[in-house]
Amino acid sequence: MNEFKTCHPMVNFLYFFLVIGFTMFLMHPVSLGITLFCAILYSFVLKGKRKALKSIGVAVFVILITAILNPLFSHYGVTVITYLPTGNPLTAESICYGIAAGVMLSSVLLYFSCFNMVLSSDKFTYLFGRIIPKLSMVFSMIIRFVPTLISRLKEISAVQKTLGRDISKGGIIKRVKCGIKILSVLITWSLENAIETADSMKSRGYGLSGRTSYTIFKLEKRDKLMLLSMGILSAVILWGILSGKLNYSYFPVLYTEKLSFLSLCMHTAYLFLCLTPVLLEWREAIRWNVIKSKI
Repeated sequence: MNEFKTCHPMVNFLYFFLVIGFTMFLMHPVSLGITLFCAILYSFVLKGKRKALKSIGVAVFVILITAILNPLFSHYGVTVITYLPTGNPLTAESICYGIAAGVMLSSVLLYFSCFNMVLSSDKFTYLFGRIIPKLSMVFSMIIRFVPTLISRLKEISAVQKTLGRDISKGGIIKRVKCGIKILSVLITWSLENAIETADSMKSRGYGLSGRTSYTIFKLEKRDKLMLLSMGILSAVILWGILSGKLNYSYFPVLYTEKLSFLSLCMHTAYLFLCLTPVLLEWREAIRWNVIKSKI
């Protein structure tokens, strides 16, 4: 199930740009809950159960660390629970803000992990290759740097293992020597590949004015409808931000406006925006099951 990845790169980039942007600016508890829930759900849909659980474990760790550290350094708020050994107050507002900040950070991390799987380097180059050719090439190399490095590390380790340089066996000194050898080969291979990539792109005239390029990406009717729907939902969310319906104050006291029909509609719009790829995956799964039932 990876139907959202087959969409136009503009759709993929706009979705993650909007969701990550709104996640960083919307600190309302309802919005944060929607963001975290949708990020976890999309991680399960995109990565599978095993990889998603690892990402969720990191997210929970970030929430716990932020919730613990923030009250130790931030003492704002009027609701004093107790006093720390340093004499500083421990307030309910600082604890709530720490949890909210942790949810925000973990949601952003989950969305960025999905971003790396959906928006490949060729899509990024397609979007920004003509506007910022050199910078887009650097970003595309960064996006695929970690997966490529891990793949090469496994390959080098397997080859070195056949030569008797196994980092999992032997004494500490032997393991360190084997690890240094593997790391040396990995760095040399990566640097050599970077030079070859630069020479190859230069010989092809990458970044020159007037250069034409072939692309397999076409903006289809489905992509246009998704861009339109995301634009409408984003406009509703921006209206909620500017009107103060989605604002939430943590200091000096926890305060927000009462939940109204308008604010409920804005939270619903945010929910549908975050669920866009998941709804697309479910739609395609239903269509596929209907087709199989007719065979």
